[in-house]
Amino acid sequence: MESTQQKKLKILIADDSEMNRAILSEMLEKEYEILEAENGVQALVMIQEHETELSLLLLDIVMPELDGYGVLKVMNQRRWIEYIPVIMISAESSSSHVERAYDMGVTDFISRPFDARIVHRRVVNTILLYAKQKKLLELVAEQVYEKEKQSSLMIDILSHIVEFRNGESGMHVIHIRTLTDMFLRHLVQMTDRYPLSPTDIVLISTASALHDIGKISIPAEILNKPGRLTPEEFSTMKQHSLIGATMLEQLPSHQDEPLLKVAYEICRWHHERYDGRGYPDGLKGDEIPVSAQIVALADVYDALTSERVYKKALPHEEAVRMILNGECGTLNPLLLKCLEEIADRIPEELKNSRASGSNHREITDDLLHQKELTVSERTLQLLEHERMKYSFFAAMSGEIQFEYTVSPPVAALSAWSAEKLGLPETITDPLHDGRVLDLIGVENLQELIEAALSTTPEKPVMQYECKIHLKEEHRWMRFICRTSWSADEPPACAGVIGKVVDIHEARLQIESLSYQAFHDELTGLFNRRYARSKIIERLETRPNSKFALAILDTNKFKTINDTRGHDFGDRVLAYAAKKMLQSVRSGDIVARIGGDEYLIFLEYKENVQAAVGRIFSALTGEFEGFPISFSMGVARTEVVGRDYETLFHAADQALYTSKRAGDGRYYFYHESMQDGDSALSPIEKRNKTNAHAD
Repeated sequence: MESTQQKKLKILIADDSEMNRAILSEMLEKEYEILEAENGVQALVMIQEHETELSLLLLDIVMPELDGYGVLKVMNQRRWIEYIPVIMISAESSSSHVERAYDMGVTDFISRPFDARIVHRRVVNTILLYAKQKKLLELVAEQVYEKEKQSSLMIDILSHIVEFRNGESGMHVIHIRTLTDMFLRHLVQMTDRYPLSPTDIVLISTASALHDIGKISIPAEILNKPGRLTPEEFSTMKQHSLIGATMLEQLPSHQDEPLLKVAYEICRWHHERYDGRGYPDGLKGDEIPVSAQIVALADVYDALTSERVYKKALPHEEAVRMILNGECGTLNPLLLKCLEEIADRIPEELKNSRASGSNHREITDDLLHQKELTVSERTLQLLEHERMKYSFFAAMSGEIQFEYTVSPPVAALSAWSAEKLGLPETITDPLHDGRVLDLIGVENLQELIEAALSTTPEKPVMQYECKIHLKEEHRWMRFICRTSWSADEPPACAGVIGKVVDIHEARLQIESLSYQAFHDELTGLFNRRYARSKIIERLETRPNSKFALAILDTNKFKTINDTRGHDFGDRVLAYAAKKMLQSVRSGDIVARIGGDEYLIFLEYKENVQAAVGRIFSALTGEFEGFPISFSMGVARTEVVGRDYETLFHAADQALYTSKRAGDGRYYFYHESMQDGDSALSPIEKRNKTNAHAD
């Protein structure tokens, strides 16, 4: 029984009413572990304490100390909203409250008083959906990690070459990457001043390994001098930041790659200081990129706590004290606060990083001691070096490696690759070889050859995706090729070295995640948020077009659920969605915006009444013997303007008119339907607006 209890998913209920919490808790406690908070501040404390364990937050709007919107604001700032779903349950159910809640990231909105069965069903569905998305994201992330791990290995090897020559600790690069990652992840939780995504954090952490590559050009007698440097020697040492940035800036390719851009920032500016007294450019404050600021902090800490030829290592506590007291130069106050808050975790994290990096370090040390390595500006231009590099990556990742010479045309495959594809290792004239064309396709192969022939040294890399027939199935693959040319003659393509990467599963998973992010799970229609973005885009990009936005509400849907059950109700919703898609044009937008409400957005030229009437008539009928009908409100851009919020509100007002009239008709918005007229009786309202209904 105890093991079962431990495996329960956790739900946090945040509501100032003890009775409401008790009702929800009693409803869910058999299946879930329930946590309770009686105000917004308490809710945030519990979220922070259990953030990796929470499966759902049930949130009220009106609470003391901090209301539900305040909780959502903090969850957005700290990015908790990305992986903790929120269902808002409140008596504040006006359209403005609902719209605001959805805009701030809630997954669902339930009005109070609520039906216990509906709440239970939505809770289960939301938790299952997020669990599925999390699993898919983890699978994709794992595959991306395996691919990127090899690139990180090469970066680390280059960085350790610099360390070996510099006489520094072999763990310096690993420490810098670990510290950079720690500081960045805590920083984005502290503040939204630096809007860094998880991808940005990985990029900066990886690029941090290259922060000192410029030291490879500093004389060894200065790098490894045990005593204090003279002013002239220190001036020479300071040049390493500019040298490293220049090395990256002069790479013959990849200048548009985000990793290279971030590495340049770090190399050049990680010795700048927040008060403008650093080098080489004397940047001040946030003129210094946050990537360079973070690495500067990590570099200072590791320099203090590591042994060098000119100093002993300082204890962790003393190093932190010196940095916080400003004894190591002025740093960003936010970063100092970040260091202070996570200082206790740093020694353990660095210990773990040393343990995980030990095997990697042994391999690197063997390489460094076998031969003194030098950097050559022409290395990447030599065919043999290209072949060695691609062979290394192909062997490490199990990718298909190929080599193609242009004159005479010959394709060569490694033994493993040939066996994988079912082709010989050497193929002459592959453009006319039926086996190759059946596998890759003549268009894809021709594109590869043409791209190779047109490539110059300034743009030597090309890649594209295609489907190839592999093991009796079509799979998505990516060709990644680098051209090779003569180093001593004018640029002329001699051939290409490349690899074929199987991206089929990752592509399908990404497409599936993308679909789930933009579509309603039950009906397959666009969800509310995505429909809103599409409508705004269309309104902005087609300024001369006329549009109509309709909001539909299923009549007597509660009766459907009460008499035939929720499964039948779900089938009715799916049936209605199908009918809507059948009744609109392919370019129109149809979305489920919550519960039994839908949205239709269409473009029209003249007779919009006829188009709306046709759609409305097509939706009226029956499903499995049960009568189906809708109330609908329509707003037109030529009447209310092109602002989405105004258009949506106007359609909602027209829908309200239809619901109050109760005559099963649809209404076009008119200024008489403004909120100020809400005091009119349904009959008066109907008489006043009847002239505007079809």
